[in-house]
Amino acid sequence: MEKRDILSMSPDELSAALKELNEPAFRAKQIYSWLHSQCVTSFDEMTNISKALRQKLDDNFVIFGVSIEKKLISEYDDTQKYLFKLHDGEFIESVLMKYKYGYTLCVSTQVGCRMGCKFCASTLDGVVRNLTASEILSQIYEAQRDNDIKISHVVLMGMGEPLDNYDNVMRFLELITDEKGQNMSMRHISLSTCGVVPKIYDLMEKNLQLTLSVSLHAPSDEIRSAMMPVNRKWGVDELLTACRKYTDKTHRRISFEYAMVSGSNDSDDCARLLAKKLKGILCHVNLIPVNEVKETCCKKSSRERIEAFSAILEKNGFAVTVRRKLGSDINASCGQLRRNSKNV
Repeated sequence: MEKRDILSMSPDELSAALKELNEPAFRAKQIYSWLHSQCVTSFDEMTNISKALRQKLDDNFVIFGVSIEKKLISEYDDTQKYLFKLHDGEFIESVLMKYKYGYTLCVSTQVGCRMGCKFCASTLDGVVRNLTASEILSQIYEAQRDNDIKISHVVLMGMGEPLDNYDNVMRFLELITDEKGQNMSMRHISLSTCGVVPKIYDLMEKNLQLTLSVSLHAPSDEIRSAMMPVNRKWGVDELLTACRKYTDKTHRRISFEYAMVSGSNDSDDCARLLAKKLKGILCHVNLIPVNEVKETCCKKSSRERIEAFSAILEKNGFAVTVRRKLGSDINASCGQLRRNSKNV
């Protein structure tokens, strides 16, 4: 019999599974607390249940955790980059960042990525598989254990496209915000997408109070399709229509991510067209000096070009920030460390 992924189970599912094993309902509450409040990695750590029950759990269930294969710490800002190993030998990356308000972890949702964005290292080898809800959770639990901290904010902006792994990501959100577990505020969670339009509509209907970040990166189909193959399926106007409806429904501001690539999408004309396209959408624009990856030809825009681009958007009434690059000395953008893992 194949063992079941216990860390991905909701409280009701866990209760039903234990009922099948002729265990009382209160055991589910105990076990759920061990898994999601105390974040144990083995059933033997559940010291207030009998040895016989621990053996029964081990016979029927598995805790899919992650292990630290490699860890890099920035000398500049204490940003930590993790290469995590999964139970099947695959690798994923997470990045821990410290801010005045606390700790934020950037987590992966897939092993690799199928989206093919030209400036991204995560997608260079394609996608291997989706992560389970337990494997997304375990990145948080392991980083907390490793640093003896409580992580207050999570961004789903690591390896993979979260909306390409929709069901597992939704289960992750359910579990991480459960008051019987980590009880993280949904408002402290950001989910990034490159523009999977049908799933944006699905997410809209859930009316969650998270922050949706849309990787836009270009104001026109011509430029965006060259940078992001997903745009050939759902173009800029179709994507922005979904975004406009999303903000109207949820009343939550969207963050548009815009990687500044020298000579590609950083002209004054691009800024003016972007302002025109975003008019009327409740949003914020986050300009990002593109992460230069040796396998791509993308070079980041100059500081002067970024400032000029930002000024045009601000003149048109948009709130604009330029992302501060953390962990620059450890290549903190996801994907690069995993590509080297074959040589670990």
